[in-house]
Amino acid sequence: MGVRHAREYADILTDLTAAVSAIPNSYTFFEMTREEWEELGETERAEVMEALADDVFYGLGQQADIRVGDGAVVYVPKRHVIEVVQGGNVIQVVRLI
Repeated sequence: MGVRHAREYADILTDLTAAVSAIPNSYTFFEMTREEWEELGETERAEVMEALADDVFYGLGQQADIRVGDGAVVYVPKRHVIEVVQGGNVIQVVRLI
């Protein structure tokens, strides 16, 4: 299946990394505790969030929505976007074209 996109993957990854970073407790996707997250330096946290965005992007090719921390990431193929949802509201949109 896969997530269809026309934008450069690197650009999508940058936007998606920022979007998942805005989700409270997003680090729990990797089963990290708050203490483990807080022990990481800024560079390590950025690397974890980029890995999260990468995993989510490829995961969306198999299922249309993925729980991340206190929110979810949803692939909307008809609109060519990935939506980041929190509390039932779309908080960010990542364009795929």
